[in-house]
Amino acid sequence: MEQQTKRESPFKTVELAYIALGASLITVCAWITVPFTVPFTMQIFAVFFSLVLLGGRDGTIAIAVYLLLGTIGIPVFSGGKGGFSSLIGMTGGYLWGMLLIGGMYWFFTKLFGIKLWTEIASLIGGLLLCYLFGTIWFSVLNADRGFASSLMICVVPFLLPDAAKLVLALVLGRRLRKYISVS
Repeated sequence: MEQQTKRESPFKTVELAYIALGASLITVCAWITVPFTVPFTMQIFAVFFSLVLLGGRDGTIAIAVYLLLGTIGIPVFSGGKGGFSSLIGMTGGYLWGMLLIGGMYWFFTKLFGIKLWTEIASLIGGLLLCYLFGTIWFSVLNADRGFASSLMICVVPFLLPDAAKLVLALVLGRRLRKYISVS
C-alpha cells in the first residue's frame, strides 16, 4: 500500500479564519455609507485595520477575497452592490486601488520591518496610489470631467476623514495585534 504524503498548506487554519474575518469587516464597513459621488464609507478604515492587524500578506489577501466576493455578485460593496459591473463602474478604480494599499503595505513592511514609521508611510503612500488610480479611472469614464475636477469631487472631501480612519486603524490594530497569534 502506497503511503500518502501530507501536503503542507501555505496557510494555517487560524490565518484563513483571520483573512475571512478581515474580508467580512471590510464588507460590514462598506455598508456603513453616506451617499456622495464617491460614497463616504468606513471601508477604507477596515482595509487599514486589516493590514495593520493581520500583516501585509494576510491583509492584502483579505482585500482580494472581498473584491472576489463582490465580483461574483455577492452584495459586499457600498450600498449593498455586487457584481463585476461595480468593479468597472465609475468608482471601480477606488475598489481596485485598495489592492494597491495592501501591496504597498506588504512591500514596505517586508522590506523595512513592522515599525510605526513603515506602517504610516506605507498606508499613506498606498492611499495616495488608491486616490490616483481611482481618480484617473473616474476621469476616463467620466469624460466631461477633467482630472482636477475629479480630484475635487472624489479625493478632497475624503482627505480628513481618511486621515482619521488611518490613525484609528493604526492605534486599534497595533494594540490588538499582540492578542492574536497566527504562529
